[in-house]
Amino acid sequence: MSKQKASKGLGRGLTDMPHYQNHFSSESKHKHPLFRSSDKLKEVSSSQNSPRIIGKMAGDIALVPIGQIIPNKDQPRTEFDKNALKKLANSIEELGIIQPITVRKLSALKYQLISGERRFRASQLVGLEELPAYIREADDKKLLEMALVENVQREDLHPIEIATSYKRLIDECNLSHEKLGNLVGKSRSSISNQLRLLDLPEEIKIALVTKKISQGHAKALLSISDNPDYQMVLFGLIKDENLSVRLAEEISRKGKKKKRKKKPTFEITDVESEAIHEINLRFSQRVKLVKASATSGKIEIKYSSQEELDKFLDKLSY
Repeated sequence: MSKQKASKGLGRGLTDMPHYQNHFSSESKHKHPLFRSSDKLKEVSSSQNSPRIIGKMAGDIALVPIGQIIPNKDQPRTEFDKNALKKLANSIEELGIIQPITVRKLSALKYQLISGERRFRASQLVGLEELPAYIREADDKKLLEMALVENVQREDLHPIEIATSYKRLIDECNLSHEKLGNLVGKSRSSISNQLRLLDLPEEIKIALVTKKISQGHAKALLSISDNPDYQMVLFGLIKDENLSVRLAEEISRKGKKKKRKKKPTFEITDVESEAIHEINLRFSQRVKLVKASATSGKIEIKYSSQEELDKFLDKLSY
């Protein structure tokens, strides 16, 4: 790195904030790994094993040796874009770390990552030896909850990642839809609608993840889940014809009309038919048998005037 480029990053990051300016002299700021490229890291003493408190920002922030930090096995995000990590690494190399990571203390020299894995991985690419971190006490359940909540608030997540994180928060952290909504700043209905995306066929979910369809398209497809054949036809049209969300919604509404469920019919037996015939003859009335199942139903008596009804009731009383 040229001297000109190195100087551009000096003084930035956490130490440029008023909270930290008193913690770094001009000399120490130039030697700190958060503000130097990897070719200058050898200047930092490797004998420094314990985290050092450097300031406060919603809690104590300490510089933790990166070698003492282990990833969170319950990290909800399993894939990290290599190009995005490289861009972040370049930013860290030039500007320093702006947002501390959060870790949980496991032992005197061991910490587990709670949030900030992209910053952690990018810092490893740069070659930093220390990272600014909040050190929190959290049990495993709380650890997972904190990691998931931070994850769903990222702007670059695809809808299935968000829905999966919601489901894990509900299933593994025993959160209700309402409590989850309060945690992530969403309405209860928004949480429920997001979770429904997980009910889509795998082919449609993959298309949503790879951005071949939008979340608006996915919602239109969800509205005809009870008609899977029509759903896949519409899915094909969205992909092949590049349908707008509005047009997809219009087509899905037509599909719902076509799929109106027909009530099941049950055949009237000869015995039942004969009985209805006898009733009609006896009361001179239009009587109809409506079967609800093979063994149950109702008898409907039709009349066209009050006088006709009165005559029928008189015959019943004999």
